[in-house]
Amino acid sequence: MAKSMKNPPAYGVTSVDHALQLAVILQVEGPITVSEAARRLDIARSSAHRLLSTLVYRDFAVQNEDRSYRAGPVLEIAAKAQSNVGALRSAALGPLRALVDTLDETANVSIRTGRTVRFIASVECTQALRVGKREGMVFPAHQVTGGLIMLAALADDELTALYAHAPTDGSEELPDLAELRAELRAVRSSGVAVNLERSERGLVALGRGVTDTTGATIAAVSVSMPSVRYSADRVKDIVSALTVAAERISAGMDQEGP
Repeated sequence: MAKSMKNPPAYGVTSVDHALQLAVILQVEGPITVSEAARRLDIARSSAHRLLSTLVYRDFAVQNEDRSYRAGPVLEIAAKAQSNVGALRSAALGPLRALVDTLDETANVSIRTGRTVRFIASVECTQALRVGKREGMVFPAHQVTGGLIMLAALADDELTALYAHAPTDGSEELPDLAELRAELRAVRSSGVAVNLERSERGLVALGRGVTDTTGATIAAVSVSMPSVRYSADRVKDIVSALTVAAERISAGMDQEGP
């Protein structure tokens, strides 16, 4: 049976279409300059620059030292991500909402690909002063709570190999491996990662791992809050709620099946 011809939507948004075209070019063809992007899309250089800058902001692109642009972490993760990400997000949303109901702080689930972490599900709390949704955002794994949880699940030789071929041109902030190993030992010992304004000033986050039926860590669940609402007195209740959420997400994934 022949496929029907694809027609553009009647009310398509031109700027969105252009951005998507650029994302495809970056992922499939490789780096592109502003001038080349403008030529390919038949738009002004200023418009091409704005589109590429937006892709950089959303982690779909990264600017090289020569001012060209290449595929960013989101596109790299999309190329490598496991097919069960959708099932994981589906299993996580209910437990995340329950976690927010319990703690009234923003809750997230993240996954790791290589040296980066992406937030795949996020539920905001209702407080006026709150941490915003992180869904879709990408961060270096060593800088965020979920990343520390998932790096702690690696054997020492795996961690060494992970950072062995990291770029040294300044395009990626690299951790001090000795310091990171010490932090990961603490995470393994407690089962909890704590981020005290590590990734963002004024933000505190705590997280636990989400495991599959084999016990392997496949994701991390975390809560984020303004540092003014964090105190050591809250840790026990937060960790308890995180443990319940992690177990519910794991159980939900088990019910989803392979």
